[in-house]
Amino acid sequence: MNFLTKSKFKLAVECPTKLFYTGKSEYVNNKIDNPFLEALADGGYQVGELAKYYYPNGHHIHTLDNGEALGQTKKLLEQDEVTIYEAAIKHNNLFVRVDILIKRGSFIKVIEVKAKSIDRNTKSFLSKKGDKVLAKWKSYLFDVAFQRYVVRSALPDFTITSYLLLADKMAIAPTDGINQKFQITVDNKKRKGVNVSSLLSEEDLSVKLMRQVSVDIECDLICNTKIGNDRRGISFLSQINEYSRNYSSDLKIRPILKKECRDCEFRASQEDLNNGFKSGFRECWKEQLNWTDQDFDKPNVLNIWNFTHKDKFIQQGKIKFSQIYEEDINPKFEHGDEKLCTKRRQWLQIEKVKNNDTSTWIDKSGLKAEMDSWVYPLHFIDFETTAMAIPFNKGRHPYEGVAFQFSHHIVYEDGRIEHKGEYINTERGVFPNYDFVRRLKDELGQDKGTIFKYSPHENTYLNMIYEQLQTEKAVIADKEGLCDFIQEISHSKKDSIYSWNGERDMVDMLNLVKWYFYNPATNGSNSIKHVLPAILNSSDYLKERYSRPIYGTDEIPSHNFNNWSWIELKKGLITDPYKLLPAMFEDFDKCDQLISGSDEIKDGGAAMTAYAKMQFETMSQYEKGELTSSLLKYCELDTMAMVMIYEAWKEWL
Repeated sequence: MNFLTKSKFKLAVECPTKLFYTGKSEYVNNKIDNPFLEALADGGYQVGELAKYYYPNGHHIHTLDNGEALGQTKKLLEQDEVTIYEAAIKHNNLFVRVDILIKRGSFIKVIEVKAKSIDRNTKSFLSKKGDKVLAKWKSYLFDVAFQRYVVRSALPDFTITSYLLLADKMAIAPTDGINQKFQITVDNKKRKGVNVSSLLSEEDLSVKLMRQVSVDIECDLICNTKIGNDRRGISFLSQINEYSRNYSSDLKIRPILKKECRDCEFRASQEDLNNGFKSGFRECWKEQLNWTDQDFDKPNVLNIWNFTHKDKFIQQGKIKFSQIYEEDINPKFEHGDEKLCTKRRQWLQIEKVKNNDTSTWIDKSGLKAEMDSWVYPLHFIDFETTAMAIPFNKGRHPYEGVAFQFSHHIVYEDGRIEHKGEYINTERGVFPNYDFVRRLKDELGQDKGTIFKYSPHENTYLNMIYEQLQTEKAVIADKEGLCDFIQEISHSKKDSIYSWNGERDMVDMLNLVKWYFYNPATNGSNSIKHVLPAILNSSDYLKERYSRPIYGTDEIPSHNFNNWSWIELKKGLITDPYKLLPAMFEDFDKCDQLISGSDEIKDGGAAMTAYAKMQFETMSQYEKGELTSSLLKYCELDTMAMVMIYEAWKEWL
């Protein structure tokens, strides 16, 4: 029988049509191999295991066989008092595995463990009017409401209450290395689990890093009022019946096109399609719009950058760019506004597609005015960071940020370029943030040159480290100097109790891209991962320069590359430089027992995953070395990408 499980129900809440695609090998599912989602999942595994120690002496239903799990759970529930981990409960063809089920007489607690954080300021999961669930909590609350419904239906003689168990952002880790005592393991069938160290102590557990929150009120509203209705107006209980009926019969629920379709995990690439895989996304859009394959060749409303009216346009049938007109966007050309505002940029994106114009748009005068204000030498920096549900270090909070790596390129006034420096922490159990800033200060404190970042991320983390320094109880000899340096190169957040605007405040290249530059090849994205290939394909200067193996030579010194070329042509187009990064684990003879699930690091999610893995004792020295090398190369490319964008702009001006 195809049980409607809680994971399938959560998927259906996102989009009921996905029930038809999930679990079918012929349909591409991009969530499976997403490193960022893998990192989140790893945190979920660890948090789930830690939670059991806060509700001790329970019985774990280990079997994956549903029938056996149901039998074991039923037997345990015969006891008057019992705690069960992964309790299996079934009602008709609805099936749930409850993270923690606690029975005390005729009362049963259903506790759903989530690696999501909560702070003491969270008073409600509902909107101010109380007429809907807050978007960021919807999937969690609907999940618990579904579980409570199944348990109540299966065990009608009991009083069932429901709870979320969440990471408490205000809790403070009582010891070092708690995270490292919950080690991710992978068996020969690639199933993940957690190995809990025998060194886990009472002191480690003396402070609860998770908080239990009652959600019965929210579940009642979801089950019994319009708050639980979907966008079709169907009630929560009717949704359960519909999903159950269609999933067990393998019938597709009629799709509703919406802005979230852009991020559908069942969206196949052309390469996937060429290899015989199916695209759930395409099937939905073909079914609703009578599109052919050719209709997917050009951007549509889903691709419009930073556009808040996608659902409205979809409902109005304004989906292809050919169906959208200037008055629909209403770009404002205000006198004296030299920067490309959001609506003007949106219309520029649409207009270029409508006119089959693939040329680069650049506001030369505006960009030149910015560049004329820069002070040489120019510094380009990038941070790699993480935030784990279970802290690595004593005195730290759940999801408190850790800055573990940076890269630094420098461009001199005479045009010379070098990979000036880098930092990475690979030592297990060490809190790196203060040493991170010390090393950054050594790199950037030698002159007054302009500093560049790409996105607000670096500024956000420097603000966080500043606050950590201000509240640090341990003696930090150079605390004042570190705080002064942070204030010099950043600006304070709007909600900060501290206020500053640094004289060398970092220039955000992402803003420069938004204001002064647009290339249709980016398809509306301003991510450096899309901007760099677009610029390389548009710049003859960069093509000629970096087709030669000059990177990692005396001409452009590098810490991690030797005689490297960043340009590789395939069918007349430049291959994305991130795809040229060398794979890890080239010595396969040493790799039989490695825990890494990926052989490449090509985005921030993978970098975060790799760093977390390096904190586990079970990693071999060989794997640690390979991960470190790949992290260094990846981060170095991020700052070199910024340099190449700068070089192209300078050449065009």
